[in-house]
Amino acid sequence: MPITTLSSRDFIQNASRARVAANEGSVFITDHGKPTHVLLSIEDYRRLAGSIAVGGSK
Repeated sequence: MPITTLSSRDFIQNASRARVAANEGSVFITDHGKPTHVLLSIEDYRRLAGSIAVGGSK
């Protein structure tokens, strides 16, 4: 699963590129060179959320 890194400025200017990249893997969004957010596809999010659910609730 590839990881794409975009500055917050690039993310704002190229949101469609970020969405396409999120279908292939995680997209790290940085602010002043430090990761601040991660964009995931809904499938990746659901898989992650399901794997950390407590007591079987999602």
